[in-house]
Amino acid sequence: MKNIYFFVFCLLIGFIINSCYDKTSHKIKVYHNGNILTMKGEEPSYARAIEVRDNTIMKVAYTEEDEKSLVNNVYAEIVDLKGKTLMPSFIDAHSHMVRFAQSLTTVDLTGSTNMLEIAQRITNYIEVNKLKPDAWVVGFGYDNNLLPGKKNPDRDDLDKISTTHPIFITHASGHVGAMNSKALEEFGVNENTPDIPGGVIARYPNSRKPTGYMEEAAFMHYAQSIKFSFTDKDLMNFINQAEDVYLGYGITTAQDALISTAEFPLINNMITNNRFRIDVIGFIDLKNSYSLAKTNSDMIGNYSNRFKIGGYKIFLDGSPQAKTAWLEQPYVSGPARYRGYGIYSNSDVEKFVETALHDKVQLQAHCNGDAAADQYINAFSNVMIKRNTTNNYRAVLVHSQIIREEQYTSMSNLNIIPSIFVAHVYYWGDVHLANLGMERASQISASKTALNNNLAFTYHQDTPVIKPNMLETIWCAVNRITRDGVLLGENQKVTPYEALKAITINAAYQNKEEDIKGTIEEGKLADLVILSDNPLTCDPMTIKDIEVLETIKEGKTLYTKKK
Repeated sequence: MKNIYFFVFCLLIGFIINSCYDKTSHKIKVYHNGNILTMKGEEPSYARAIEVRDNTIMKVAYTEEDEKSLVNNVYAEIVDLKGKTLMPSFIDAHSHMVRFAQSLTTVDLTGSTNMLEIAQRITNYIEVNKLKPDAWVVGFGYDNNLLPGKKNPDRDDLDKISTTHPIFITHASGHVGAMNSKALEEFGVNENTPDIPGGVIARYPNSRKPTGYMEEAAFMHYAQSIKFSFTDKDLMNFINQAEDVYLGYGITTAQDALISTAEFPLINNMITNNRFRIDVIGFIDLKNSYSLAKTNSDMIGNYSNRFKIGGYKIFLDGSPQAKTAWLEQPYVSGPARYRGYGIYSNSDVEKFVETALHDKVQLQAHCNGDAAADQYINAFSNVMIKRNTTNNYRAVLVHSQIIREEQYTSMSNLNIIPSIFVAHVYYWGDVHLANLGMERASQISASKTALNNNLAFTYHQDTPVIKPNMLETIWCAVNRITRDGVLLGENQKVTPYEALKAITINAAYQNKEEDIKGTIEEGKLADLVILSDNPLTCDPMTIKDIEVLETIKEGKTLYTKKK
């Protein structure tokens, strides 16, 4: 009998210990009384409550009885959503975190409508920051389409601002820009500087003298050579400030989609000092920094303090708003028969594809125009046939602006994922109308065509080109309205739910993380966002006005909207 009493006593003590362990060692939260949108399945589904334990979604309640069971847990913190919407947090499918962090240190030229305004912003920056007379001044975000005559600035314009400060400014697209004479001098760019393949060093008529304006590979060559005068601590702080912006838009997984040997030391410092707070997936510049993949192979597909290498990145053309995207048919404005231009030969692109398939990693290719898309699609088709494989490791065609219907069919056949910069419709839709004509412009960012071809397309903002405002992107996809109020491609509209999939479960799939992210399911990470309204039931025209109230990364609140 004594043994029985002792056995019961041990069971009781064990129960008490386990109960206390749950209460003190595990953080348990139960969310209920709101629109809990799971993003699971082809049609919208809602849960009544969820239980988050530490960093994981442990239970999802779909019935009133199960909801009561979760809410009655005396060890849980109960969160009353009060009718707000809880859903999986947003996943960035393509951006440039380091460049965005650097842009926070530069002159913001966004929205400038003339050179006087650009000059005033640069001058104010110099004065406020008390820059030394020879210090570099870097600006970002001007758009020639907003300037008189749609003319890009050149050295003559920038020399009027300063001849002692080297000045370097970048177009909103990130693909073209200009510098003054002092910057050209610092870089050693002059009449004898050779042209750079895949880019343009603009020169004065009947002369080899550079105008200061550059495009694509030439521009990027010098942009990556600018030395920012900040300490390692400063740069890590800028990365954290950039993370704050992503979190404010409900994003808990972001990308740095072009990592070079110049940028990797900063990323490595972030890893070593455990400074990343959201997950960051990097893509190595395959053309110029392939060695990084070899020296950091342990990080390919594996997180190290919230950073991992997702694969490789290449550029195949430029930007349609700057008219450097490579098209099959000419632009309707500008020089006759001008179609933009590619960057590599077909054989070069096939070699890039060979490398990615050999290394068994995802390859992302910047393709805005249909000629660039043809080159990418054909390269994969040829190499996959040659290698007798159907596995391309979830290759991605990034931006997908001017893509023909049959190209989406080919992408579907080859399992190439289109990541669509759908906010082009609003930000540059009117420019595309002028450059492409209505027939082609109305079919940019062809989400519906991608959907009809059973493609798990994703959306992105290419930050820092525009802010990583996911709900604005959803608004663009659903309504397709330009700045001037033109409805651009009624046939390419998608539903709010279809659009939301592009920034949740589809983006998780693109990142090869669909087993842990993208939906509210038991066992997945508790990466969540709370919204002020339900994007599925509000007026579609007000989706962009929905506020992100709280962003949760693995059960921990990292952003709360200030009241």
